[in-house]
Amino acid sequence: MLLERQTPSHLEPRPESFAALMEMYEENYLALRRLCPELERQPVRSVSRVAGALDLYLEVLERTRYTTTLHLTYRFDHQGERREQPDMRVRLFHDARQAEVLELYCRTIGDGAVPEMLSGHPGLVCRWRHNRFLYKWLRYCLRQGHRFLADTESQVAAVE
Repeated sequence: MLLERQTPSHLEPRPESFAALMEMYEENYLALRRLCPELERQPVRSVSRVAGALDLYLEVLERTRYTTTLHLTYRFDHQGERREQPDMRVRLFHDARQAEVLELYCRTIGDGAVPEMLSGHPGLVCRWRHNRFLYKWLRYCLRQGHRFLADTESQVAAVE
C-alpha cells in the first residue's frame, strides 16, 4: 500500500525542493493579501492594534507596477532602546502572486551545507527557513485578528 502525503510540503521543517519553496511563496502572498486587503491604497506607515496582542507595524518601503516591498515588525522597548523583532522585509510579486523574505542572513557551514549542496539550489535552506517563519508568523497574526485596512484609524502619520 502506498502512503499518501498528508502534510503540504511547505509545512515540512526542511526544504524538499525549489518547487516547494515557490509554493510557500504563493501561500505567503495570499496571507499578506489577507493581512493587507487594500494594499494598493495602504498608507506608507500603519499599525494594527488588537486587544490582547502586540501592535503589528507595517511600512510600505517601495511600490512599483509589479512589486511592493513591505517591512513588518513588532516593537519592544528594552532598557530605553527600541528593538524591532522580527524585522522582516518582504517583497510581493503581484504578477506571479508570490512573496519572498528579503535580507537573509544564514550560515551554511557544517550540517547546514549538506542540503544546500544536494539540492543544487544555493540558498535553498536559508530561504526555506526564513520564508517558513514568515508563513507561520502571518498565520499567527491573522488568527489574532490583525488587519491593515486603508480607511481605518490604524494608520499613523509617523511610526513612533
